[in-house]
Amino acid sequence: MGLLQEQEELVRPTVAEHEGREVKSTGDGFLVEFDSALKATQCAIEIQRQVHQRNDRKGSTPLQLRIGIHLGDVEQRGNDIFGDAVNIASRIEPVAEPGGICCSNAVQEQVRNKIPERLERLPSMALKGLQSPMDVYRVVLPWVVPEAPVEKSGQPRLAVLPLANISPDAKDEYFADGLTEELIASLSKIRGLRVIARTSVGQYKSTSKTVAQIGNELGVSSVLEGSVRKAGNRLRITLQLIDAGSQDHIWSDTYDRELDDVFTIQTEVAERTAGALRLELIGPERESIRKEPTANLVAYEYYLRGLHATEDESVQDVTDAMRYFEEAIRRDPKFSLPYARLANSYIVLSSETMSPREAFTRAKELIGKALQLDPDSSDVHAALGNLALQQDQDWITSEREFKRAISLNPSNIVAREWYATLLRVLGRFDEALEELNAAIELDPLMRLPLGGLWFVHQLLGDDAVALDLAEKLRDLAPHAPFSHIRLAYSYARFGRLEEAKHELELLEEPIEELLLVFKLAIQASLGQPEEARQWVKDREEGRSKKYVSTTNMASLYASLGEKEKVFEWLERDQQSGDRGLWNVYQFSLFDFVRDDPRFESLLTRMNLPTSWRGIGGPIGPTR
Repeated sequence: MGLLQEQEELVRPTVAEHEGREVKSTGDGFLVEFDSALKATQCAIEIQRQVHQRNDRKGSTPLQLRIGIHLGDVEQRGNDIFGDAVNIASRIEPVAEPGGICCSNAVQEQVRNKIPERLERLPSMALKGLQSPMDVYRVVLPWVVPEAPVEKSGQPRLAVLPLANISPDAKDEYFADGLTEELIASLSKIRGLRVIARTSVGQYKSTSKTVAQIGNELGVSSVLEGSVRKAGNRLRITLQLIDAGSQDHIWSDTYDRELDDVFTIQTEVAERTAGALRLELIGPERESIRKEPTANLVAYEYYLRGLHATEDESVQDVTDAMRYFEEAIRRDPKFSLPYARLANSYIVLSSETMSPREAFTRAKELIGKALQLDPDSSDVHAALGNLALQQDQDWITSEREFKRAISLNPSNIVAREWYATLLRVLGRFDEALEELNAAIELDPLMRLPLGGLWFVHQLLGDDAVALDLAEKLRDLAPHAPFSHIRLAYSYARFGRLEEAKHELELLEEPIEELLLVFKLAIQASLGQPEEARQWVKDREEGRSKKYVSTTNMASLYASLGEKEKVFEWLERDQQSGDRGLWNVYQFSLFDFVRDDPRFESLLTRMNLPTSWRGIGGPIGPTR
């Protein structure tokens, strides 16, 4: 009996037993449809179990099947089915190892805890034919030995796990957290090494996962882990560099030093890691790594406290961090790092607690000072690019500064994310996706670059991909307000209006003004404009004492379809307001005024593309 015939005689009865429908045979494969993800997964496991038992027989030619499973809507045409769900399933199948099963995130949500087999998330990967990476899960079959994960680029990738605080005083946790970020920054200066961003590794704080599991989830070849004990002016830092595949120690050491040796320790760790990974430190890199940022340790400790406070980017956390950065500057006015961080904090708070003009003016002063102190700082050039983007709408300068920041530190995740924003605004979507995918490699568990992907795919009209991303972002941060905003919009795009309304109902009070604007705009698009009308009326009549964003006013009037009010507020925005049209002009909210000469004039004055025609742009930006 031939292998194909044997495969058919094994697969077809098993599919029938699990109530599956064979759509078609593809020669050496099958396209099968089930009415539930659970039945599909149980059927796949049973097929692979039978194949495994068959291959164990002596003298038989091995039969190797790969199975990919996805959950989604399909279009029926005759006896065949079509659609994105079919395409995605076909792209997942080759990811499975021979004899294995892989599924999408949508499937794993449906079957987790309902099957005895464990589901293991693979590193986010770009699948053939899909523009954005997606999460793929491996069904851990007890008889299958997985292949070792392959690094996405030819360069070694390193994760620095949060250093454990074992100091006598639990309040010294800020020191361990800050030192973790400083080690990441120092190691990122090594040419040829990609270092995972803090926002992704931070999720492994106090984790029970093995180095192998972490390495697999982050797609890294090595992991640096350890602990910090700070007692008075004494430090004990224990570190070990571990191969993620074999879990063998590459090197380990304990540093018993005085506090003022903290920069020397960072230098030694960076140089030793570079040597262990066979990476050469050229002159400028070695000089940059060895440069001590400040001689004032009190200023440095305040700086570390500021880093610790920025773990969550709420308005309150950013405000707390700013006080620490200001104190670090007061203690050492020649310490460049807090200037750059403080400048970025002002940019974050623009349109939140102060007008953009006020925030950007202060940020510009701080960036200028930081640049004088350290002209080769990647963070400072990223801040310059961001300022040129948001304050000046100087696209040429912004691009130059972002490229400079990335050349100085290819692992600068903030520079890549904002550069992607610039490329999106200019309509260079392929380049924006490239930068976002590079950012995801560096920060695979962070919401911001994934949110950027969602944004671009909505603009491109890739609704199915955008919905997958919105659901993935919800899984990463189920209580984050923007998770509900994105899902509500994506559900509305598919006509799933009740689900969209439900997501908006999940937003917890109090809601920051920016989030409230997006919520009201989506509600208006769902036929519930009353709250949006009251919101703009209260601000028009001065009943709100808070800062009023001209861009937000124009956007809400757009959601209400009030053309003249849109142009009234856009003109205010241009003359004396936020000048925020650059960030919202692609939204579908403005489609009904896009052909008005006044709108084209506004875009021309800001040197923005006037040829853009929305094909599904989102209501609100990403975060």
